[in-house]
Formats: sequence, structure tokens, C-alpha cells
Amino acid sequence: MAVLTWRELARTASHLIGESPKFERRWVTTLDNPDTNATDIIAAVGAIHYSPHPEYAFARLNNVEVNEAYDGNRYWTEVVAQYEVPQDEWKDANLLPWERPDVWKFQTQGVAVPALTWIDGNTTKPLTNSAGDFFEGVTVDEAQQKITITGNRQSFPSATAAAVTNCVNDSSYLGFAADCVKVQGISAESAVEVIDVNGVSTEVPYWKITAELLCRQTGWNLLLPDVGFNFIEGGVKKRADVELDGEKVASANPIALNGSGGKQTGGTLPAILNRRVYKRITMSTYFGTPPS
Repeated sequence: MAVLTWRELARTASHLIGESPKFERRWVTTLDNPDTNATDIIAAVGAIHYSPHPEYAFARLNNVEVNEAYDGNRYWTEVVAQYEVPQDEWKDANLLPWERPDVWKFQTQGVAVPALTWIDGNTTKPLTNSAGDFFEGVTVDEAQQKITITGNRQSFPSATAAAVTNCVNDSSYLGFAADCVKVQGISAESAVEVIDVNGVSTEVPYWKITAELLCRQTGWNLLLPDVGFNFIEGGVKKRADVELDGEKVASANPIALNGSGGKQTGGTLPAILNRRVYKRITMSTYFGTPPS
């Protein structure tokens, strides 16, 4: 099965105000067998993706169609090639899929988080009432930035994806301090694309990868007021108590601690415990940086 002959028909061009010009070429091929493969037909007329237009080299081929039984004859086939000025999403179409640069998308959004602290000037303090008791169920809005990175890979790095999910940055990254950028997850789907490889239209399998990072200005560490029903004194854990009607009874509310297990005295507010719960990684090693 092969293409016996082919001839090109009249070329057309269009250019609307505010848009890039578009061009079209058409061929009619004669086949020795109606079941000739469409890929062979396209290769015979030279309609290779991203190839330049013969008259307007700035326009590249981005779409090609094969229409069987041209003019009612099963041995004739029409090939239609469309040319445009390369757009961002396909200007690297002549490269292998995994050789193309990743695409970055940024989105700012708000999220409700538990309100455990408040800022007094430049000092972070526990959020309590005037008697030192904590409020329950209070939330506050916090701005966060979602970063979506899409790209292509020759194979899906499933082990790496699992290893870095729920990890945070170990140093400054994209303007955020350490522990402020977290890997939410990495997804992938298989894909196949036909591109020109050494002048031959070739099916190339690859993986489309999407990674999502979530950035918080206050970070992903837990800022916990150091409170509890017990305290340590002289190396011994003791139950916190309060005086009620002249009698000492077990405290019904947690008491303020000093960050070392000791009881705060004199109405001092509890210390704030900064606890990192996610593993750190070097983000640029896995995700690089966005184009400038």
C-alpha cells in the first residue's frame, strides 16, 4: 500500500484584524490501495507538523487532515494542511515532548485556618481571653499561593512523586522562607503524539505530569500554645490544680507552660511551640524555577 502520485491544489490565505495570518495547502493523492495508512499519505506530500510554509516561513504547520474518497473515488485522498504563527502552547512542537519547558501557573487564594495566635507588634502571642483561657473553634483567613507546574516526561517518576509529596522547602524558594512551600501532590497521565523525527512522522509515547505546590506566608509548621493538664517540677510530672473555695482541686482547663514542661507563673501567657511535621527537601532539585 502506497501513494502513487499526488498534486497540490490552489493555496489559500486569510488574515483578520487583530489576529495572526493563517494559510492552507491542499493536495490530492492517488493510492494503489484504499486502505493506505494516513501516516504514509501525510509523509508522501511532506505535511510534517511544525514545518514552515514554503512562501511564508514564519508560519508553521500545526494541523493536518486526511479525507478519504475525494470526489467519490476511494483511490483518491485529500490532504489539508493548516499553517499559523506559532503560539506559546505549541511553538516547541518540533521538540520531543519531554524536551519542552515546563509551564508554570500561579493562583492566590484564601483559606480558613485555626486561630491559635495573634500578633502584638512584631511578637506572636497565644490567642486567649484576659484570664488566659483559650478560645475554641476560632478560625482566621490566610492568603496562600497555589503553584501548578505542568510538563512532559519520558517516563513517570512514581517513586520520586511519592517521596516528595507532603514535603516542604528546606531553604528560601520562590520568595518564600523555609517551611512555607509544600508539595501537595503529583499526577500523571500517559499520552502519545505524532511529531517529525528526522523527517519521518513518528508516534512518540510520553507522560503528562502535573505538580501542585501550596505556599503559605506563615509556613506549614504547627504553632501550638504550650498548655496542658500536667507540668514537670523537679523532674516529676504533676497534675495541675487550682484553688477553688480555699481548696486545691484538679484544673478543669489546661494551664500555661513555659516551653520546657514547667508551669508559667504570675499569669504569664504560655510559650508558643514551633513544631515542624513535614520532611524537608530542596525544591529546585525536583521542580526547578519558573522562566524569567
